[in-house]
Amino acid sequence: MGRSALPKLLPLLAILALLQGCGGISEGSSGGSGPKLSLVAYSTPREAYEQLTKDYGKARFSQSYGASGDQARAVIAGLPTDVVALSLEPDISKLVKEGLVAEDWRTADHHGGFVTKSVVVLAVRKGNPKNIRSWADLVRPGVEVLTPNPFTSGGARWNVMAAYGAQIAQGSSEPEAVAYLGQLFKNVPVQDKSAREALQSFVAGKGDVLIAYENEAITAQQKGEDLDYVIPDETILIENPIAVAKESKNAEAAKAFTDYLRTDPAQKVFAEKGYRSVNAALVDAARYPAPAKLFDIRKFGGWDAVMKKFFDPDKSVMQQIEEGLGVGTS
Repeated sequence: MGRSALPKLLPLLAILALLQGCGGISEGSSGGSGPKLSLVAYSTPREAYEQLTKDYGKARFSQSYGASGDQARAVIAGLPTDVVALSLEPDISKLVKEGLVAEDWRTADHHGGFVTKSVVVLAVRKGNPKNIRSWADLVRPGVEVLTPNPFTSGGARWNVMAAYGAQIAQGSSEPEAVAYLGQLFKNVPVQDKSAREALQSFVAGKGDVLIAYENEAITAQQKGEDLDYVIPDETILIENPIAVAKESKNAEAAKAFTDYLRTDPAQKVFAEKGYRSVNAALVDAARYPAPAKLFDIRKFGGWDAVMKKFFDPDKSVMQQIEEGLGVGTS
């Protein structure tokens, strides 16, 4: 290896070492025969994808899981990928900007580029001993709240916008809703890098309530963890994107896999793992009730506007809140 290649390789090596240290990379293959595909995904759907790659049977897979923002940066740094499944649209947009995902990824299917849906819920200790029922309960004195760092975790960004939007839905002004976020994060003792790490902290005994994806709470229950969850009356619709990498050496096979993920059998697997299907006909209303005041990211101008206003690492709502708490934004 020449000296000129080393500086470009060092960031990738550092990211790969971090992912391996966190158990983020699955070194083996799963699935059946056929071409080898690399799946790079955010942390929470790991159980679903591990089953789906086995069920698919038409390809072999290597898999990498981690915080959505970290995964996007790893792909930009050179982590090989054929299929990228991230927490939220802006992380895919970063890859589009770098020329790693096609600009028309959202029109590649009739689901707008999304593969799963969910909502933000409040996971609590079994029996709900702190009687957590609403967003107002999260800013009570003495209530410890867990949520990841919104500058590394896509899940955390959904959590922030759910909390903010709930205040707006309740009739608060924008300054009042921002003030609520400041109060909320004063009750957060630790901000993990990903939604899965935050869940691990919660089940290990940290905190009274975890702001989380509904599917993450259901997955924890399926694993036997002693927790319940509350769907607040006001919460946000989560839509999770997936895309084929432009430089995939097996682009046709990668596209076939993403198409499979939207079929009824695959969507039923997602549903078993706690996700709401992108096919409305497959959503069990008894298991997945519609919140009274459900809103989506378009209520706030879409992700481009939200990222600038709330999550710019140099000047934004959350940058100011985190800076006041002494928490990093990079």
